[in-house]
Amino acid sequence: MRPLRNSFPLLAFASFGFVLVAFTTFYLSREDRWRGIPQKLGLGDYVKPPPTKPYYGEDGSAPPFNISEFVPGIPKKGDADATQYSKTLVIAKVKSDDTRWIEENVVGWDTAIYVVDDPTAPLHPPMNKGHEAMVYFSYIIDHYDNLPEIMAFMHAHRTGWHNEEILEFDAAEMLRRLSLERVVRQGYMNMRCMWSPGCPSWLHPGRLHEDQNKKEEFLFASSWSEIFPDMQIPQTLSQPCCGQFALTRERVLSIPRERYVYYRDWLIRTDIRDTMSGRIWEYLWHFVFTAEYEHCPSPNTCLCDGFGICFDTDVKIDAYYQTMWRLRDAKAELKKFVEADGALDEDARISLSLDELQDADLPDGDNKGILLTAEIEEKTAELARLKKEALERGNDPYFRAKSAGRFYNEGDGF
Repeated sequence: MRPLRNSFPLLAFASFGFVLVAFTTFYLSREDRWRGIPQKLGLGDYVKPPPTKPYYGEDGSAPPFNISEFVPGIPKKGDADATQYSKTLVIAKVKSDDTRWIEENVVGWDTAIYVVDDPTAPLHPPMNKGHEAMVYFSYIIDHYDNLPEIMAFMHAHRTGWHNEEILEFDAAEMLRRLSLERVVRQGYMNMRCMWSPGCPSWLHPGRLHEDQNKKEEFLFASSWSEIFPDMQIPQTLSQPCCGQFALTRERVLSIPRERYVYYRDWLIRTDIRDTMSGRIWEYLWHFVFTAEYEHCPSPNTCLCDGFGICFDTDVKIDAYYQTMWRLRDAKAELKKFVEADGALDEDARISLSLDELQDADLPDGDNKGILLTAEIEEKTAELARLKKEALERGNDPYFRAKSAGRFYNEGDGF
């Protein structure tokens, strides 16, 4: 018996070591341990975390990502009339946001305004995290069994750079001009038509080095496998920014309610900070609702068929915006000129075109101010003319159908 007693401490130590190794292996292999950015190894090299299967439910499984093949909807017959459809405007706001513009300027839409930082508000999400994404999911989850035919998901402020500049950045005007027929046909419609930022080939989720201009891109390497554990990470994700879109009831219901709960749970669970977790979802909405990694419709198609502003081609739209941006720069330059040199001599502006003025022999002191004034006047008039023509074309359903590549039958409406 003496040899056995002498070996007992060694056996006990070995057993304890085995248990410790087993427990450590289990603990480190837990599926929720690999959140956050990839682990740095040195010299700028990174390794991607192993695939994860985030917790959902008691069995630890996630609802499968399956989106049925979308069959384009058929708009209701008759004249274009917004009252034909039940529709709700879903807004995410903080208490300090002034949303009176909706009541005063938005006609025909029911509203669901969630106050993210007031748990006593009639509508509020379970957590103030993930920016508007938390509210959008909460609305769908809360109303899944009683959805309107059309929903528009938008920010709380009326004006913002992410709204369409040709509509004076005005969210109320965007809603007024929004083609519900296009929303019905598409199922999902991004409310921003201009590609920048977001298109084309914008985010590369597998990239392992941070781009300061697209910080959310780097975070996709770790978050994708948590949000879509049954999907391979794509090479590219693209759609125009910035988290404002319209949906049909059919498109929402093509995805089980449990999947939306799962997405919202990810927002609640993730260690990614509030701003970036919301930014990630700005470039996922189109994938969830169209199953397309890249969703960059022609700006002309979007503006024409979607808002009734028809320029005929993307090239003409680009020229319009280039002129608009140059006008903005010219106004800024003129303001600096006046502030530096005093009041502009209004009498110095004679009735010559900009080209004629550039060839004229003008006094050095007045030259820049006169040329900028002439350029501003001409470009303002040119933009007004182009926009008027685009709106007139947009009143014709034939032009709208043409821009979208649809065959038009007389009486189809928009």
